[in-house]
Amino acid sequence: MATGPTHAMSGLAAWAAVTALADTHAIGQLSPKTWVVGATLSAGAALLPDIDHPKSTVASTFGAISRGTSAGISGFSGFLYRLTRTKRDSNREGTHRGFTHTVVFAVLAGLITTAIVQTSEGAALGVLMFFFAGLAVRGLLHTWSSNRDALLITVASLLLTLACWAWAGDQPTDAAAFGLAVMIGCIAHFIGDAITEQGCPMLWPVPLGGKTWFPVAPPKLLRMKTGGKVEMVLVGPGLTIAAMALSSVVLYRIGAAPWLAQLDLPSEVMSWIAPS
Repeated sequence: MATGPTHAMSGLAAWAAVTALADTHAIGQLSPKTWVVGATLSAGAALLPDIDHPKSTVASTFGAISRGTSAGISGFSGFLYRLTRTKRDSNREGTHRGFTHTVVFAVLAGLITTAIVQTSEGAALGVLMFFFAGLAVRGLLHTWSSNRDALLITVASLLLTLACWAWAGDQPTDAAAFGLAVMIGCIAHFIGDAITEQGCPMLWPVPLGGKTWFPVAPPKLLRMKTGGKVEMVLVGPGLTIAAMALSSVVLYRIGAAPWLAQLDLPSEVMSWIAPS
């Protein structure tokens, strides 16, 4: 897997890119609250697939609760792998980089998120943001002690959620956008894992090369080592810059970052940032 910060920033960058490029579609008509909550969900969802590994950093986000959940998901992932693997699939346990690393899981997670928001009276959205904010914070601060800092992660997640509500108030929200944000975050995770040495079985159960758990990956020369120089020097910083730049563009378009107009940017750039 890529490191936590890289995954979290990839989720934010992907959400910012989709919303920046979709200015002529419905997803481009976002309230500031919808965009910020969506950004939080996408950044957190970019860590969610690793919940299938009880020893992963993200599995310790909320202490014993998240570790117990991870153990259950890990068991189910292993069962599903053994049930659907072919003779050509590797003889591994399949508990990690299994079901939660597939597009099927991403779609289900997005649909469940949308359904929860649509059928609730608002409280569920706050709970969802708290949960995904926790995943994002844990990913960004992955060097914190997994055993001792669950309380700090919980407090930080709660403060982020409350700050968003205090800032955005009763602005309109879009349940479908939240579901899309979760899907985007999960898929960003898959892509991040795919360019590492092990690949990612994201296209399960589609059989590729006789394997239902085919590890999708580019040629070996284009893969990176988790935590290696390529990730830490190029990929991670590049995603961070892209996420910050694209987020500023979208926030300016929806009226939440008017300061961008005060920058001395070329007219060509401003014409793209604020198309007429």
